[in-house]
Amino acid sequence: MSEVGPFDPERLLRALTHHRVKFVLIGALAARLHGFPRFTADADITPATDKANLEHLAAALKDLHAKVYTESVPEGLPFDVSVATLARARMWNLVTDAGRLDIAFEPAGVDGYTDLKKDAEDFEAFGVRFLVASLDDIIRSKEATGRAKDADDVIVLKALKKMRK
Repeated sequence: MSEVGPFDPERLLRALTHHRVKFVLIGALAARLHGFPRFTADADITPATDKANLEHLAAALKDLHAKVYTESVPEGLPFDVSVATLARARMWNLVTDAGRLDIAFEPAGVDGYTDLKKDAEDFEAFGVRFLVASLDDIIRSKEATGRAKDADDVIVLKALKKMRK
């Protein structure tokens, strides 16, 4: 399939877990699982960077027919989905036949997979288990981006955290 599909988080998460990719779900979708009241149309992950995991990630991305996303070519540009290619960048913005997927090896404000995994929460959805960044780590990362939309999100996320106490 070469067509970009609508956002299908179930398919994305199933593909990643089927291929045994070690990752932490981050971003707005992770925040939604914590109760954040904003819709998102993509998934963001931070995967482990060891060679074996990058091989698993490459296999999952091939199954999802991943392409590089650009605003000028929203249907995506072909790229070599390989360990060597994945290791060349710290961030990949992709489109797949299951929607948008952003891969951030080192999200703003955190030191990658190992850092996020320490406080990540185990979630189950769509019959699969996966790690989701803690609310504190989501806040820490959004504060570090310096983007206005993330600053607005931080206000809501901190209020959500306060309500949980």
